Amino acid sequence: MDPDLLGNILYAMVRCGTPLLLVALGELVCEKSGVLNLGQEGMMLFGAVAGFIAAFATGNLWLGVLMACLAGMLLSALFALVALGCQANQVATGLALTIFGVGLSSFVGSAWVGKPLTGFEPVAIPLLSELPIVGHMLFNQDVLVYLSFLLFILIAWVLLKSRTGLVLQAVGENPDAASAMGLPVLRVRTLAVLFGGAMAGLAGGYLSLAYTPMWAENMTAGRGWIALALVVFASWRVFRVLLGAYLFGLASILHLVAQGIGVSFPANLLAMLPYVATILVLVVLSRDAIKTRLYAPVSLGQPWKGGR
Repeated sequence: MDPDLLGNILYAMVRCGTPLLLVALGELVCEKSGVLNLGQEGMMLFGAVAGFIAAFATGNLWLGVLMACLAGMLLSALFALVALGCQANQVATGLALTIFGVGLSSFVGSAWVGKPLTGFEPVAIPLLSELPIVGHMLFNQDVLVYLSFLLFILIAWVLLKSRTGLVLQAVGENPDAASAMGLPVLRVRTLAVLFGGAMAGLAGGYLSLAYTPMWAENMTAGRGWIALALVVFASWRVFRVLLGAYLFGLASILHLVAQGIGVSFPANLLAMLPYVATILVLVVLSRDAIKTRLYAPVSLGQPWKGGR
């Protein structure tokens, strides 16, 4: 394969995988604390529209990024209030949050559909961007992609090397024992939910401010659901989340790759690959439920009725 074509494919793979990586990292942290939030799609959409409106109205893209994160946190705070504060069923609350976020984003963004915006442009890193293949793939991206790299490193370090990661894991595995040790279970879970919301909002902001700088209804196209499956596919391991996000990103662009190399295959069928891959992953994982439960946080999705 031509090195330039390969470099362009890998470049597009990273761009397509970035929103999945962001939202999946946030959901990973949330689930590590024992909370299952299925509202990722709604939070992404609300973050996308809030970020676009803020950037379009002010001309400041970074203000748009901030508003996208805050919008995701706002919806996640609503989830935390209902699911953690009122101890409602987390699955039902997350599904309701997705429906609410989809409807709210469509209502808020109805006047902004199709309006043009100059989004984040690629920023080449001197020397590194000139490396063959990987230079264009990793070092000729926009700043939000670079931010995703930094966030991945930071989250991996926190989960694997820091006391905060141990606290998060303790709360997710056995909240009663964690509370007996003096750990503030509800506070830790609430902060994890808010962080997951901020990451989902950032992922939505990436879509409307960098990937396709515009607002369109349902522009996340199911990425929130794919990210939920991705966390399970990765067995709740942070490095596998990175790998899985980019694999799903590659699956998302295969129809463009096929057209580029002249393969005569229906493009619409190839465009289905990310969703087909999600279904296949869930089917394969469901065949070995014992192994899946082995890696999942023990208290995942279970309400905790302790004190604080």
